[in-house]
Amino acid sequence: MEKVQSYINDHKARFLEELLELLRLPSISADPAHQASVTATAHRVADFLREAGADAVEVIATPGHPIVYGEKLISPELPTVLVYGHYDVQPPDPLDLWESGPFDPVIKPTPLHPDGAIFARGSSDDKGQMFMHIKAFEAMQANGALPCNIKFMIEGEEEVGSDHLGDFCAAERDKLACDVILISDTSIIANDVPSLTVGLRGLSYMEVTVTGPNRDLHSGVYGGAVANPINILCKMIASLQDEHNRITIPGFYEDVAVLSDAEREAMNQAPFDAAEYRNALDIAAVHGETGYTTLERVSIRPTLDVNGIWGGYTGEGAKTVLPSKASAKISMRLVPNQQSDKITALFTEHIKAIAPASVKVEVRAHHGGEPAVTPTDTPEYLAAHKAMEKTFGKAPIPKREGGSIPIVALFEEVLGVKSVLMGFGLDSDAIHSPNEHYGLFNFYKGIATIPYFFEYYAALKR
Repeated sequence: MEKVQSYINDHKARFLEELLELLRLPSISADPAHQASVTATAHRVADFLREAGADAVEVIATPGHPIVYGEKLISPELPTVLVYGHYDVQPPDPLDLWESGPFDPVIKPTPLHPDGAIFARGSSDDKGQMFMHIKAFEAMQANGALPCNIKFMIEGEEEVGSDHLGDFCAAERDKLACDVILISDTSIIANDVPSLTVGLRGLSYMEVTVTGPNRDLHSGVYGGAVANPINILCKMIASLQDEHNRITIPGFYEDVAVLSDAEREAMNQAPFDAAEYRNALDIAAVHGETGYTTLERVSIRPTLDVNGIWGGYTGEGAKTVLPSKASAKISMRLVPNQQSDKITALFTEHIKAIAPASVKVEVRAHHGGEPAVTPTDTPEYLAAHKAMEKTFGKAPIPKREGGSIPIVALFEEVLGVKSVLMGFGLDSDAIHSPNEHYGLFNFYKGIATIPYFFEYYAALKR
């Protein structure tokens, strides 16, 4: 292990330059205009795997974007770790809020990253974190120190719902057979407070379109006599939460897992500075479901949020129009025992039921995923715990996250194995937002920690 860590230190500059190269590729999976860039990114990831020493590297076509696969199988007597990550990224919009180009990575210090952070789309989610595994593998392989079999499955559709990953996993069970799945697509509490993610929320992502008249109308001639779809849609959305910020969809809370007072108390022992939280977001007060703390609201409680809303005239100047249509995209984060298909159906039924007769409503389900909770007494979790304790100098705190990685539940269902969520980002990394960034500390700490996971996992599995 000393040789592995020495190799990492000696090659830090090259590792960073290679990551910057990857970040310059605009692999936006949601935008068909970037299809060629997404495919080019897949092939560059495959190149990096080959250069690191992986065998059987493939760029595998799917009905959507390709999946990159590679492996290094040492012995059937050793445990096998499947590393999952994704090379696709979110759209960078709104572009005018970026301080530098989203695909022109810049390194500069921040208050949380005095040694520098990489500002670029995908730096934290998930190119930077995925790339840590390739470099950690390279360091182990170059020094004859790989203690487990390793497989890589790096996809290009995570940011659009991983629509084709389930079919791929079902068709390639033998290829993907493993003992554990290792994922770095989550965060730690702080750079001096390591943590391991033990729970994720699920997701139901919807689009609603409200249609009124058959064309845009003059708001003076028709206003007051014809329903305005924007007004109607806003009223409908407002009614989806009550004065206590509880979701009003009938049956929505029916399956929500309720934590004990002891579990809630333990969760709230995690370090959290409310004033710092507000100041970082430039808000005067927090907001959420009555009766729950901020830490609980972003982890163990379901949510409903409007992610985008549009309709009518939004250009420069004035145009007095009564629009024909208005639309909104709405996401619901789900907690253990809730099922995305059921919530999607409940939402669809309710939103149609509350629409007045003066408009027509169309509801479209984009994608969903199930919540997941991972145990903390397994060899894989204990190996991750020991690895983080080794490199951070203190034991990591188990925590639940508010985000969703739908494939965690999918992997357990299709491949029959648990996942370890050992991420190194920070919640302040602005993922999915302008000025996304990833600390150099975090990037290098991840590369240094991952080999210890392999070492400890191999020992615990003997």
